[in-house]
Amino acid sequence: MSIDGPSSAGSSIEVHGDTHAVRNQPPEFGPCDLWATDPALREAVAREGGDAFAAHLAGYGRIAGDALYRLGWDAHRDRPRLRSHDRFGHRIDTVEFHPAYHEIMGTAVAQGVACLSWAPGQWSLPVEGAHVARAALSFLHHQVEPGSSCPLTMTHAAVPALRREPALHAWAAKAAAARYDRRDVPMADKAGITLGMGMTEKQGGSDVRSNETAAVPLPGGDDYALTGHKWFFSAPMSDAFLVLAQAPGGLSCFLLPRRLPDGAKNAFRVMRLKDKLGDWSNASSEVEFAGARAQRIGEEGRGVAVILDMVMLTRLDCMLGSAAEMRMALIQALHHCRHRVAFGKRLIEQPLMRNVLADLVIESEAATAFALRLAGAVDRAPHDALEAGFARVATAIGKFWICKRAPAFVNEAQECLGGAGYVEESMLPRLYRQAPLNSIWEGSGNIQCLDVLRALQREPIAMHALRAALLSATGRHPAYDAWAMAVATDTAAMLTMDPDAAQAGARALVERLALALQAATLLRADSPLAEAFCRSRLGGARGMVFGTMTAHDDIDGALARMEP
Repeated sequence: MSIDGPSSAGSSIEVHGDTHAVRNQPPEFGPCDLWATDPALREAVAREGGDAFAAHLAGYGRIAGDALYRLGWDAHRDRPRLRSHDRFGHRIDTVEFHPAYHEIMGTAVAQGVACLSWAPGQWSLPVEGAHVARAALSFLHHQVEPGSSCPLTMTHAAVPALRREPALHAWAAKAAAARYDRRDVPMADKAGITLGMGMTEKQGGSDVRSNETAAVPLPGGDDYALTGHKWFFSAPMSDAFLVLAQAPGGLSCFLLPRRLPDGAKNAFRVMRLKDKLGDWSNASSEVEFAGARAQRIGEEGRGVAVILDMVMLTRLDCMLGSAAEMRMALIQALHHCRHRVAFGKRLIEQPLMRNVLADLVIESEAATAFALRLAGAVDRAPHDALEAGFARVATAIGKFWICKRAPAFVNEAQECLGGAGYVEESMLPRLYRQAPLNSIWEGSGNIQCLDVLRALQREPIAMHALRAALLSATGRHPAYDAWAMAVATDTAAMLTMDPDAAQAGARALVERLALALQAATLLRADSPLAEAFCRSRLGGARGMVFGTMTAHDDIDGALARMEP
């Protein structure tokens, strides 16, 4: 149409309904087979003893990259809501979720994300390699829906502690069952359960020995009444929670059910849900206990020891989660760069972008390989003392480093998309909000570094295992040999230092140990990226940002690793 009106030129203005055509935009991401398109994951699973589970993992890789990827958008958009009371005024403390969240949880539990390690026979799968396969399931799941990884991880990690207590065997069996039941009913009425945790309090944080929640023994048996609060009470919709409280004999661990055997609600109140930076699909809360019933796990005064037995499993999942976030951010960035044209070329053909993307590929593969290496050590630990020692110290090393790398990694992937990577219609903002969580959860960076020092000073097998791991890859690359020798010398020297000086230098040492162990893992695996990792991470000057590889580094080889 035209609009006639006065103008200096005496002409009419043409107005069209469509002002432009949409072009030079990538197609929608997905469906994506997250197993078939990830050679680093497939090779790591086979290398660490999980090859018998390949078909099961392949099935979950297809589900995660399609159905769960789509469901995750709704689960994050519609955050959990607390209903403290029903319409009649009864206290109910119910957390309501979008139906997509429950569908995601149901699928994950049914496929073994929470329990494959403990009951692989439910799928007619072997026991050997089950921890590796469960780690791979967690890695696949976390890429598309990290919020639900919280209750899945806690349920998984709690099973060994529950199995040690004869009175709690029914709880352990149902936590290890591939059945998800969202109903708020007593454990006896369910075929499967989920578990949460409540460790920290306002005044203590990581210093759980300063907890003030009181546990008073009840007559007969191991039941107690708990009174106090928890500053972080994870997954408050769970069927039961592992909590720490002060019993007469000292800080102890307890299983606190949501519902008592007679169906009555246990005496704890959800005060509010945390308004978190990320992890929006999952609920975290503050609670108060008002004489809540709980059963003791382990001896009085041994609560920290009980929790530490679980920590290696939860910290491993932090590593897996951060590595998974890196992987998803990377494939989102590659998808965009393969389709977007700028300055006459596809982005993936631009030399500087290729440098950035190749650097991200190397970082992602190193994180994946190291996390699965730890899963293999956990799998072998019960019958291999050296692997148990390695798992003890290297989990803290890896948890510190991989979780620290994830936020910078995801931000770099955002830059590959430009402004589109900052808009909520992209997945990158969700990943960026999520990325800092794993470095904080289950002990921040300082806690991990202090734990490394503690393990090396007090547990000879941990130091022996670390030395063996460093020596295992010598003779394969000159940059690695020099790095490993220097870091081994500095580690031994730090253990003889004044404690304050050792603590002050702990982060620098643990960073160097992490790079050494990542390099050793890639070298022993004959990874096609091992050479580039050693050259770019260990071989001299390197910038603090991604994309600073040199002409001597195999940029083309790294990108070829990601060919669709």
